[in-house]
Amino acid sequence: MAHVKRQYPRLQQAFIDAVGPKALAEFGLDNPHQLPKLTKIVVNAGVGKYLDNQKLKPEVRDQFISNFSVITGQKPIMLKAKKAVAQFRVREGMPSAFMVTLRRDRMWHFMDRLINLAIPRIKDFRGVKDKSFDKGGSYSFGLTEQAVWPEINMANATITHGMHITFVFENSNPKMSRYILAELGMPFVKPEERKQKKA
Repeated sequence: MAHVKRQYPRLQQAFIDAVGPKALAEFGLDNPHQLPKLTKIVVNAGVGKYLDNQKLKPEVRDQFISNFSVITGQKPIMLKAKKAVAQFRVREGMPSAFMVTLRRDRMWHFMDRLINLAIPRIKDFRGVKDKSFDKGGSYSFGLTEQAVWPEINMANATITHGMHITFVFENSNPKMSRYILAELGMPFVKPEERKQKKA
């Protein structure tokens, strides 16, 4: 029986063929096992402002589930508040957010669509901020509304919600993760545009 060559998602193939080898040279690494590894992408959205008398209306819940399922290809889980926060009127056990954790092929396909379809649809886009890295190299940023995803038909939307997206890296640091994300097409804000904003 002939061996069938595995078809990798487009961005993963780009990492294997081009970005990984470039990063090895850029950071003076000896072998591919020393490269940062993107292990998962976590997408979540808070629901606090949609709570009505401590409850989430079924139609609102269904909208979140539908949107997340369409955008990520995976059904989200609903998170509940672990403790009460008085100033936000949050009680323990109340719905707090919807979350999806993407791994393997689904993670790479989501990243491809995010970079090449969703982000270019952001109005007056100047680039994503490049300061939101933690010490381990994981990167987070937010989208203000679901309308940037072409799969979402806003004519059917009853609510507008943003989402928080985290790229979780292992074996990395902020500099390495930023290099790899930029090489894969993440449109970080350009240094000259950052200077113009400060001016």
